Amino acid sequence: MAGPAGGWSEPAPATSARSVLGGYRAYARRWVFLLVISLLSCSNATLWLSFAPVAGTIARHFLLSTEQLNWLSLVFLVVSIPSGVVAIWVLDSIGLRWATTLGAFLNFLGSVIRSMPSMVVGTQDPFVFLLGGQSICALAQTLVIFSPAKLAALWFPEHQRATANMIGTMSNPLGILVANLLSPILVKTEEDIPLMLGTYILPAGLTFLLATACLWESVPPTPPSVGAAQSTSLPFLAGLKLLTRNKAYITLAVCFGGGVGIFSSFSALLEQVLCVNGYSSEFAGLCGALFIVFGVLGAVALGLYVDRTKHFIEAVKIGLCLASLACVAFAVVSQLQGQTVVLAAVCSLLGFFGFAVAPIAMELAVECSFPVGEGTAAGLVFVLGQAEGVLIMVLLTSLTVRHAEPSVSTCRDGQGPLDWKVPMLLMAGLCVLFSCLLMVLFHTPYRRLQAEADASPSIQEDERPATAAALDHAPYLAAMP
Repeated sequence: MAGPAGGWSEPAPATSARSVLGGYRAYARRWVFLLVISLLSCSNATLWLSFAPVAGTIARHFLLSTEQLNWLSLVFLVVSIPSGVVAIWVLDSIGLRWATTLGAFLNFLGSVIRSMPSMVVGTQDPFVFLLGGQSICALAQTLVIFSPAKLAALWFPEHQRATANMIGTMSNPLGILVANLLSPILVKTEEDIPLMLGTYILPAGLTFLLATACLWESVPPTPPSVGAAQSTSLPFLAGLKLLTRNKAYITLAVCFGGGVGIFSSFSALLEQVLCVNGYSSEFAGLCGALFIVFGVLGAVALGLYVDRTKHFIEAVKIGLCLASLACVAFAVVSQLQGQTVVLAAVCSLLGFFGFAVAPIAMELAVECSFPVGEGTAAGLVFVLGQAEGVLIMVLLTSLTVRHAEPSVSTCRDGQGPLDWKVPMLLMAGLCVLFSCLLMVLFHTPYRRLQAEADASPSIQEDERPATAAALDHAPYLAAMP
């Protein structure tokens, strides 16, 4: 465990490690920790958007207005901004184990509270329970969404960090996909709503049980790398001050945070944008599913590539540029009728390039800000992304106008279709702007990798000896300023 001066205690017995080299060890139970965090992130995402695919049925059953229904999803964005700062402190000061366990408890508690109107007969105001449960789940989100970068840094050797971060990070969009597929299957009529609410309690409860029973410590007895040994060596406030003076980190946080905001707006507004030109809600759902599925595939491919090459900067810059091109294509094609194949392909490419960048950008945030704590470095990027997402969504929706002439609209709000041409072009323009700023302004050494190269070699798994890892690292370390 961590010592009083930020160091580490004596190594654990050799039988508890897979391999030993230079005093650093990788423990098999790191995969259990990753499984718990991945399940928690996936469960939390399903709770976030479980109402959206069956919004009309939920509104009729609980007598909710459109504004109340939208708040059941929007509350996640609003709550995450102030609570995110507290979650960052919890991760870097209290520890990963307690943060994960607390997040799992809040996630389970929120899932139960929002089910109360269906379980308790005669509930006076169901919206209070629904919004209250969603708000508690939103608090859990901030504790789990920053965790993959922290877990990868503390428990995984350097040649597995990007992959571990990718698995934990991509569990969240997988949860969104599950919610979009499962909720319509479970809810055919209003009588099925209690079944849906109860179903989503099960994974939340299982995750809380696993977190309580299987997570024993925040850090391994012996660190897997030099970077892990020096992790969170700075106090929380000192780390924040250091980040405010780090131009590379600020550039990454603003540009990637803007990308997060654009992708959040895209996911939330996709159906409204497509229905104007006659595309069905089923097709919009298919585009959203392709967006996520290809995003996960892209993240897997890029995570494995970066783990072997350590080309963090190149991967993020090229990925965002290609995502910008896909965003421009969507802004144009979404305003045309009868382009189902092209739209499906564009949404797939947007997810493939955009989602793939997310876990790598989180790793890059840690690299360029070392030795600031991983929770602080990754967490502030997420908080800024949520804030930018709210601003971008408000801006895009404020620029819409109602169509005066009849159209082929399939929109169901009964107020006439909206014109999304200007908002979509603005969204594409912002995506291009953030990508260009990152290309021009972002330059940084890999501080954590440099520290590990200057110290003793990190542990490698049985199939990757230290000499091979050193040869892998040599080209990019030699090129650093």
